[in-house]
Amino acid sequence: MTYLLIQLVSTIIRILEFLMFARAIFSWFPQMQNSSIAEFLYMVTEPIILPFRSLLDHFRGIRMMPIDLSFLCAFLALEFLRMLLYYSLY
Repeated sequence: MTYLLIQLVSTIIRILEFLMFARAIFSWFPQMQNSSIAEFLYMVTEPIILPFRSLLDHFRGIRMMPIDLSFLCAFLALEFLRMLLYYSLY
């Protein structure tokens, strides 16, 4: 039962990572940013990214960077969580 639960959570994390990756790709194409797919991607992934954005906004140097580090931090945190889940099995 525990194994199935960990597999389910891991699959959900993978789907979220895929959606975040899709959101990043969509951000490169301005004509796609107002589509319903982009709105869905934003709606699903923004709650994951927002806490990291709020945390990183406290650092002025990071705020001035042209790249969104909160997105990268959220993606890495999801991957770290997924790895922790797998390591808890062994």
